[in-house]
Amino acid sequence: MAYMSQEGYDKLVAQLHQLEAIERPKASAAIAEAADKGDLSENSEYDAAKEAQVHLENKINELKMTIGQAKIVDVSRLSTDEVQIMSKVEMTNLATKKTMTYTIVSESEANLKENKISIHTPIAQGLLNKKVGDVAEVKVPRGTLKLRIESITID
Repeated sequence: MAYMSQEGYDKLVAQLHQLEAIERPKASAAIAEAADKGDLSENSEYDAAKEAQVHLENKINELKMTIGQAKIVDVSRLSTDEVQIMSKVEMTNLATKKTMTYTIVSESEANLKENKISIHTPIAQGLLNKKVGDVAEVKVPRGTLKLRIESITID
């Protein structure tokens, strides 16, 4: 089961629709066009088009599975007492004194440009169930980070 926001779920459904309604017909047309070019045994364009179609179908199936297993989180029922999925956490790195803010989301919604990190990352795992004022010790490849939680909000 994949917990996610309504926004994340809607994006996945839109992406699936795009792949099925637009990309799939394009892939079929590319295969047909390549097949018209003659001998299939030595037709690298045909092989490439078939391979692209396989990748597309795998992506479609993966999205369908994720959507089928999705559980939309009702953010109005979430608490800001502890860090959990969908929490926006402001924290201070005690070694560098730098402040950073991340929202903890499902794997499919993670986007570092938007400061959304997957619940499966070491930082998110270290923050889960912590409260404001707690210090989370997070093991990362470079060592251990000490992060003090400054605030927990829900967007």
